[in-house]
Amino acid sequence: MASSLISDSAAWKALEDHIPAINQAHLRDLLADEGRSASLIKELNGTVLDLSRQRVTKETMDLLLNLAKEANVKEKITKMFAGERINKTENRAVLHVALRAPKDEVITCDGQNTVPAVHEVLDKIKAFSEKVRTGEWVGATGKPLTDVVCIGIGGSFLGPLFVHTALQTEPKCAEAAGKRQLRFLSNVDPIDVALALDGLEPETTLVVIVSKTFTTAETMLNAKTVRSWIIASLGKDAVAKHMVAVSTNLKLVSEFGIDTANAFAFWDWVGGRFSVCSAVGVAPLALQYGFENVEKFLQGAWDVDKHFRDASLESNIPVLLGLIGVWNATFLGYPSRAILPYCQSLSKLAPHIQQVSMESNGKGVTIEGVRTPYPTGQIDFGEPGTNGQHSFYQLIHQGRVIPCDFIGIIKSQHSVHLKGEMVSNHDELMCNFFAQADALAYGKTKEQLLAEGVPEALVSHKTFTGNRPSLSILLPTLTPYTVGQLLAMYEHQVAVQGFVWGINSFDQWGVELGKVLALKVRKEVSLARNQGTKVTAFNYSTNFLLNQYLKEKEEVMKTFE
Repeated sequence: MASSLISDSAAWKALEDHIPAINQAHLRDLLADEGRSASLIKELNGTVLDLSRQRVTKETMDLLLNLAKEANVKEKITKMFAGERINKTENRAVLHVALRAPKDEVITCDGQNTVPAVHEVLDKIKAFSEKVRTGEWVGATGKPLTDVVCIGIGGSFLGPLFVHTALQTEPKCAEAAGKRQLRFLSNVDPIDVALALDGLEPETTLVVIVSKTFTTAETMLNAKTVRSWIIASLGKDAVAKHMVAVSTNLKLVSEFGIDTANAFAFWDWVGGRFSVCSAVGVAPLALQYGFENVEKFLQGAWDVDKHFRDASLESNIPVLLGLIGVWNATFLGYPSRAILPYCQSLSKLAPHIQQVSMESNGKGVTIEGVRTPYPTGQIDFGEPGTNGQHSFYQLIHQGRVIPCDFIGIIKSQHSVHLKGEMVSNHDELMCNFFAQADALAYGKTKEQLLAEGVPEALVSHKTFTGNRPSLSILLPTLTPYTVGQLLAMYEHQVAVQGFVWGINSFDQWGVELGKVLALKVRKEVSLARNQGTKVTAFNYSTNFLLNQYLKEKEEVMKTFE
């Protein structure tokens, strides 16, 4: 099948030809141009994006915007919001934006406005969460349900956990939560089950099982394990009072013992890693913080959605973020990115964006199935500052060049200023936020070190090359609204990168092969255990390791008998 690659376009080749000019420029010189810097700072309703420490000039940005036009980015955004089936390999629309659209918006899929159905589910979650929070809904013994365990994996876990972690120390959300607990169970490792249930009582615990098909192996095994915990204490009839579902498979939900009236739907146009704004995230978050706070989170995401849909390419924050990502990963050859929030409440942002970005854009073929002759995707990792500074910043400053996203907060969720200290605790944190970006950009030269009297033998060790790109995102404060903004910015950045590279950011076939092989391994393990035989179905290495595992596990079990 004939297919045109974006790399064959004049816009792509112009950027390749531009690389030598950028390689001649240093960020310390680029930052001296205040006009350039000002043009690279964008603002949206209080949130600021600063791209001035990226290795770009005005010409670079013009060329990147030309590439966006060549890749029909604006048209692809329009198609996404119009509900067209842009996820071609699964023949699905991509409409996570509909999850946070106001009631008066019209976002269609197959000729039907999706927004009323979304709000029907939201209203159902609101009513249910209020019953639980007020004590109108009680458990099998008549006690209020004050603790929630949310069982899911991947997108059914990382997104809600990120938002929960961001909100749990926000004063209004903390007040709304009171002494309620929200815990997440994702790993099929029994240790995770033990940790999730530690200190909880079945009679005051509500379990939310998140699985679209209600067949996800890890999730359902964990769900059965927790169900047995409830039944052992409260009896089989307690399941309907203590377990609810976020799923579309009502038949399996009912067979599991859950009342289908307590199942909250979502749709096949919601990808797992984009599902935090669906019942997947809204149900557990509303139970913990109240629906009103979750509604503000959805409004913040919609604020960025509107901007992404309506703004010109030149002023479109997610588009600019996406283009910078393509420039760094594909043209400048930086395969990694560090996500560095200077806010402990954003400690789960990097793990969530790892999935959103790497599962979306970790592809090697175009949407038409043609092998890409250029690198796509980014290796994302991160840690809150200043923890990261004492961990991997050595590599970032003097080792490999890794573009960095610095995320800072103007007003802390909790302010502490000790008497006699020069600055507050939050000021100290943010001083590092500002300093690290400049340290990466400017570096430190041999001449500067000698002028400071550094011994010649140490000069090479203390030299910082600088010219290491970063961007800064500055939020006014961390509230449900700004958390929603931040989430949507990263979601749409990922989409833009996929639009430019010509890949499908909305499927994930790469996760399937391991799952299929695990099924075969499971059968062989069961067979070997039941028949007392050795595993022989795989290659020598796998057979050896499996037999060692089975043998050693038997010995361990004998020890504990």
